[in-house]
Amino acid sequence: MSQSAKTPSTPSTAGGAPGPHRSAAPLPEATHRTVEVPGGRIHLVEQGTGPLVLLVHGFPESWYSWRHQLPALAAAGYRAVAIDVRGYGRSSKPSEVSAYRMLAHVADNVAVVRALGEETAVIAGHDWGSPIAANTALLRPDVFTAVALLSVPYAPRGETRPTEAFARLGGDAEFYISYFQEPGRAEAEIEPDVRGWLAGFYAALSGDAVPPSDPGDVTRYSVAPGGKLSDGFPEDVRLPLPWLTGADLDFYAGEFERTGLTGGLNRYRNVDRDWEDLAAWNGAPLTQPALFIGGELDAPTRWMSDAIKAFPRTLPGLSASHLLDGCGHWVQQERPAEVNRLLTDWLHTLPAAPARTSD
Repeated sequence: MSQSAKTPSTPSTAGGAPGPHRSAAPLPEATHRTVEVPGGRIHLVEQGTGPLVLLVHGFPESWYSWRHQLPALAAAGYRAVAIDVRGYGRSSKPSEVSAYRMLAHVADNVAVVRALGEETAVIAGHDWGSPIAANTALLRPDVFTAVALLSVPYAPRGETRPTEAFARLGGDAEFYISYFQEPGRAEAEIEPDVRGWLAGFYAALSGDAVPPSDPGDVTRYSVAPGGKLSDGFPEDVRLPLPWLTGADLDFYAGEFERTGLTGGLNRYRNVDRDWEDLAAWNGAPLTQPALFIGGELDAPTRWMSDAIKAFPRTLPGLSASHLLDGCGHWVQQERPAEVNRLLTDWLHTLPAAPARTSD
């Protein structure tokens, strides 16, 4: 369980110019800064020195989802950096939906590495951060030398347009990714009660609520005609959960009450655009050293079981694939000690990062 924490009170450097500052809480030993990227700015939190490990969060989260990994990786001899993905937290929030295409996220990650004065990095991602990390490594193997994927297995671009595939899921109901496609629709559900919606969403996908009998039941992640996604959330969410305190939820809710949810949801609204952009990489394997960590009760590990079976072909550099017993979707938060051990053990098997060279 995480320690109680409050939203950092010290703002990032005005105007997005690079410049570190110390935050009183959470993670008082970590440094917050914003760095310039081609699309604006990225806010990041870093701790430790050594080879760079870039941590990319998913929906609906922030750098804070890596709060347990930052100090653990720093203690293991790494420079751990967790970003607010564009559209989240104190990072830029472009207004155009197309600004959240996968190629933009890849460019952000490369720019962050360069802004930190590094030439290469290991990249790790959870939820949407997993395909962002995978595609970043796929497109820029010169920068990203290894990749760790949490919750969402690597699946190369296929022949079917994503929205067509999602439309076939859920039966008479609407699969949640399809529900998220129309701008403003999901926002109208979430934003009137951000904290309550987040509490239900986090609980619904965690190992505390997912039924072991069928964690991959698509209907649990679908919207009935005229309904809302939250209709399927647990009716009575009591905090703290074993992995989420009231203070943790306050941090997340505070971020989204300030920024809204559109930036995060716009990632879903680019799945077809990504499919078109990445046509040249259709079926391409990801060849760098890789690690996969999923939850036994996490729906993507069931929906994408064929992708996991295909790892010998699609992830030929895979070191290990782990499914954590009884764990749901939020793996690095639900099982921080176990994930920290798996990550650091794997990182220690990688070749030493090259020494930095001066310009």
